[in-house]
Amino acid sequence: MLDLKKIDRSWTLFLDRDGVINVEKYQDYVYTYDEFIFYDGVLEAIKALSAQFGLVILTTNQRGVGRGLMTEAALQDIHTQMTRDIVGAGGRIDHIYYCVANDPTDFNRKPNPGMIHQAKKDFPTIDLQKSLIVGNNLSDMTFGRNGGIHTVFVKTTHPDQAYPHPAIDLAFNTLPDFAKALPLI
Repeated sequence: MLDLKKIDRSWTLFLDRDGVINVEKYQDYVYTYDEFIFYDGVLEAIKALSAQFGLVILTTNQRGVGRGLMTEAALQDIHTQMTRDIVGAGGRIDHIYYCVANDPTDFNRKPNPGMIHQAKKDFPTIDLQKSLIVGNNLSDMTFGRNGGIHTVFVKTTHPDQAYPHPAIDLAFNTLPDFAKALPLI
């Protein structure tokens, strides 16, 4: 069971992108930073979460690249500008992992746990029992379960998601609501 009172700087926060940090385009992709819209309160939430967690890691499926609808350079540009704005607001993203594969069996494509395994390899201090994913889809929750980490569901794009649910440890309306639920450090 996930006890928010136990979260401190020894914990790692995995964040999904679309639908958690920024507004998810319905049945489409964010192609440029002009289309990237932070949810209200997210920059402040990431600042607070950056103080609470030792590592903040973004893990995102970006199938639009794999489908040839956008370039990897365009995706990198979005991430560069997003990170700049997060840092400018006092937060941080320590690393970004993304999967462009269309194949659902690709080990790095959520809900498969490849991005968690890669983060653990790149950051050996990560303790999976002290890690959690915040996501807006059941595939993010399954990704967390498959990778051996805790799961936090935000209802931004699926407000009617049933909870309790076996794949979901905790549920909140938004990322800022999750950040506010953490104890002050």
